[in-house]
Amino acid sequence: MAEILNQNEIDALLRALSAGEIDAEAVKKEEKKKTVKPYDFRRPNKIAKDQMRTLVMLHENFSRRLGTSLSAYLRTMVQMEVASVDHMTYEEFTRSLSNPTVINVLFTKRLEGNIILEFTPNLAFAIIDRLLGGSGGGDYTARELTEIEQRVIRQVVTRFFPSMSEAWGNVVNLDPEYVEMETNPLFTQFIPPSDMVILVTMHLKIAETSGLMNLCYPFTVLEPLLPRLSAQSWFGSSRKNFTPEAFETLKTRLKEAEIPVKVELGTASISIRELLNLSKGDAIKLDQEIKTPLTVRIGEETKYAGFPGLSKNN
Repeated sequence: MAEILNQNEIDALLRALSAGEIDAEAVKKEEKKKTVKPYDFRRPNKIAKDQMRTLVMLHENFSRRLGTSLSAYLRTMVQMEVASVDHMTYEEFTRSLSNPTVINVLFTKRLEGNIILEFTPNLAFAIIDRLLGGSGGGDYTARELTEIEQRVIRQVVTRFFPSMSEAWGNVVNLDPEYVEMETNPLFTQFIPPSDMVILVTMHLKIAETSGLMNLCYPFTVLEPLLPRLSAQSWFGSSRKNFTPEAFETLKTRLKEAEIPVKVELGTASISIRELLNLSKGDAIKLDQEIKTPLTVRIGEETKYAGFPGLSKNN
């Protein structure tokens, strides 16, 4: 990958060329030579760029769904966004984790493999604090979770599954199951350290507490799905075909929906003094004429113009 120069480096290069310190012809000859691109065989790049972009879009969808779900469950503002999607060895991933941490091992029936959902202890304590009546903000000491706290976090993590399944719905029916929880990264060696993984890092903020949440997918788990992760396949599968039964259900639900209908009788402008001196029986003259139709609003939209009348003395 070519190196991108900043403005200072460009100015220094131009000065060196004008002063004769660098031979322009020699630079041109160097450019004509074949360049060698370094390749690390320990970290082979097995995923194409469009597949990585699809993974980014998929997890952006997941973060939006999960943020909304957690906000309702914890009754506080929860913000989530995808920070990065990268590939690395499993050993590099485990070495990057703090000890203790909160590692949730999930099993996916459709993919026949385990994935890891990991987040920092301060996020776990913020969730527990909110569920037990606290504010969810403050400085939490990094420590291992007690058995009661682990049980609470397990129940919360299972609430991630619907959002995860919906986000992956265009690719595969993920159907995750909870397996176990670990706090020491060294105790989760369920794949060889040299195997490649796809690491999705998301920034999570709960009330005043923020931290990182990681989703680790072994490459062997995602490999069967790579053809479906292309951009063409992704956008093609996202188009849903509605059956006649679905249309009828939609019509029925729409008929049951409630929406406010308002009739605007007119407006008037009065002074603050007049407003303060209003009493029972006083009348305010509106700027609406009798022969002028009234404005009928449905929701916030002006839909009809009509005249007042009587129906059964109403």
